[in-house]
Amino acid sequence: MNRLILAILLGAAPISVSAQDFAITNATVGTGDGSAPIEHATVVVRAGKIVSVGRDTAAPGGTQVIDGTGKWVTPGLFSAVTDLGLWDVEAVDDSNDTSAEKSPFNAALDVATALNPSSEHIAVSREGGVTRASVAPMNGASIFAGQGAVIDLGQDAAIVMKPRAFQYVELGESGARLSGGSRVAAHTALRNALREAREVAALPVGAQRQGDVLLTRADAAALAKVIDGTQTLYVGVERASDIRGVLALKAEFPRLDLVLVGATEGWLVAPEIAAAGVPVVTMPMRDLPATFETLAATMSNVGRMKKAGVKVAIGMFMGMDQPRNAPQQAGNLVALTKIPGASGLTWGEALAAITSIPAEISGFGGKAGVLAPGAAGDVVLWDGDPLELSSAPVSVWIDGVKQPVDSHQARLRERYKDLDETYLPKAYDW
Repeated sequence: MNRLILAILLGAAPISVSAQDFAITNATVGTGDGSAPIEHATVVVRAGKIVSVGRDTAAPGGTQVIDGTGKWVTPGLFSAVTDLGLWDVEAVDDSNDTSAEKSPFNAALDVATALNPSSEHIAVSREGGVTRASVAPMNGASIFAGQGAVIDLGQDAAIVMKPRAFQYVELGESGARLSGGSRVAAHTALRNALREAREVAALPVGAQRQGDVLLTRADAAALAKVIDGTQTLYVGVERASDIRGVLALKAEFPRLDLVLVGATEGWLVAPEIAAAGVPVVTMPMRDLPATFETLAATMSNVGRMKKAGVKVAIGMFMGMDQPRNAPQQAGNLVALTKIPGASGLTWGEALAAITSIPAEISGFGGKAGVLAPGAAGDVVLWDGDPLELSSAPVSVWIDGVKQPVDSHQARLRERYKDLDETYLPKAYDW
């Protein structure tokens, strides 16, 4: 079923979903692969895919040509660990599907069933250059929050690229609170759950479970995919000693595919994280010891982990931390390289941390977050250096389809540019 028909059936406004063939010429291009930007370069997109990128690339005859003089081009931003599409007004429970405190299920919960393609948060993020994202649930009454999804932010109803893409579990201080008040309880709950999942996976279809069980069958079945490594386990953890505890899980469950989320003290154990081949998703500019598990917080965390060989993505955009702020976070890491004693990232590394690296961690390496032949035609045209706070997207394409710039926020901006109230609806009398 094509995306237009699906959008109509689900009640979304019909839009054109035909991929455009186009070329952006004479622009400064950041490919997203970690390299430096290329000046006076051309990007060619055909049938929704990147065809070629470079200074020596020419626009094919008959292709729409967009003059990028004075502008910058990057791949669409890939935002890791967000709550996009799960809430409208955070404080209004009826509009908030981020967590399920009273549910009898936890690991079996699947955010894909609640995602709202018409969410204004998706529209605002898309206008900010975000084209793909991973969406994670938040914890209710269990250390297991449920299964996250990977989405695209195109203006149609078919946004889910990969449902049940990962399982999210919270350890550290938060996990301790959810488990009865101690890290001991959290780790015991985690290991017990994984063992139950392993036992359920080994049972014949329809066979009854024997002995004491704490998980529902649905939760155990969901975690079975974590045990065999077919579903990634995202682990929320901050303290260095807790990170070591997570890495040690592989001794008992060797097929675990782990991703660390948070890792504020990751720089203290960066060589161990790198040796384990475990990637990290973090919010980079945490430099205040707000909790006991973040006493070693530093803005140099990302730079030091990167220097040690850890694959690090900028993410964790939830609540008031909007995904469209990712370029600002990345730009701050570039600025750190100019401060004596601090560790930051080069411009190319910083762009990769919000494009190709989160795409790779999410299972879409080489397919999204990068301007390379064969990758998705997710392209953002910026009016200046995208890692500078003063820059903004001019145009956004997803799979070669030009996206509208028409969020509620954008309409309000246009409405109130002119203070003349003559043709505005009546508001209040004083």
